[in-house]
Amino acid sequence: MMMVRGSVTSLFPGVLVSALLAGTASALVAAFGWHSVSPLLLAVLLGMALRAVVGARESLRPGVAFTVRPLLRAAVVLLGAQVTAAQVGTLGVAGLAVVAASLAASLWFTGRLGRALGVEPGLARLIGAGTSICGASAVLAVNSVARAEEEDVAYAIACVTLCGTLSMLAYPLLAEALALNPHVFGLWAGASIHEVGQAVATAFQDGREAGEIGTLAKLWRVMLLAPVVVTMGALLARRGGRGADGGPAPLPWFVAGFLGLIALNSAGLLPELVRGWAGQAAPFLLAMALGAMGLDADPSKLLARGPRPLLLGLGATLFLACFSLIGILCFA
Repeated sequence: MMMVRGSVTSLFPGVLVSALLAGTASALVAAFGWHSVSPLLLAVLLGMALRAVVGARESLRPGVAFTVRPLLRAAVVLLGAQVTAAQVGTLGVAGLAVVAASLAASLWFTGRLGRALGVEPGLARLIGAGTSICGASAVLAVNSVARAEEEDVAYAIACVTLCGTLSMLAYPLLAEALALNPHVFGLWAGASIHEVGQAVATAFQDGREAGEIGTLAKLWRVMLLAPVVVTMGALLARRGGRGADGGPAPLPWFVAGFLGLIALNSAGLLPELVRGWAGQAAPFLLAMALGAMGLDADPSKLLARGPRPLLLGLGATLFLACFSLIGILCFA
């Protein structure tokens, strides 16, 4: 009992500081109306700034490790409470297929471009996941099987958030220039802009119809996070020699929980109170994980990555935007 109590006590400083970083980031975004700034990105930057001031503290390490692993996985599980199969089904077969094909093509393209640019494969996978699926949430979820360095995670999130912000600014201008109707614009925003908040906010700039379509398209991409994580984990295990018994790759518990909540929510078995609580808790836990990663990231290693990963993120963003728009105009 004393050992358990001591272990729990050792987690407290790191978890508390991570929570303070997340709370500060959320408060700053709300206070200054920074709608284009993700609290997740701000949390990681605050964490890195705090590390630069106070240095790496050994007392924070156990709580930081707990926050970037079990708490992060719990946040991914809670994302499932916001999605139902009936919601995304209203996009129709063509809409669902275009979004899924765009996601798959973007992952493939990012891997190929990453190799051409000489970007480390683990970092390229994280940038590909964040671009193709749902921003920082996807980066964190995929890293549970990719197991990249903390600096790679921080770089990928910063890169994906920057590219998503540029998309928020460019899409309304492009929609006007291309004379896109609200249905097409909403589906395009939901199919290609990175963060959930970025995609939804951009879609609603063209009215309610575009906003609702964009939200549904983005929820469908969030649902696809689970099969991507499972597939990537199986491929990496095979390449790395793990699971040499030839058996199927195990389903990560947090992915199983994510799918389970989607199933419960789709069946109408989740009370509105639980759904509301999950909707508030998931972003905060994700911000805590990002703050903790910022505390654990070495800025010198981050800068050593150079500009090539940023070029990868920009290239992947441009590819996804073009591929998805062409698919929507042709088939959806």
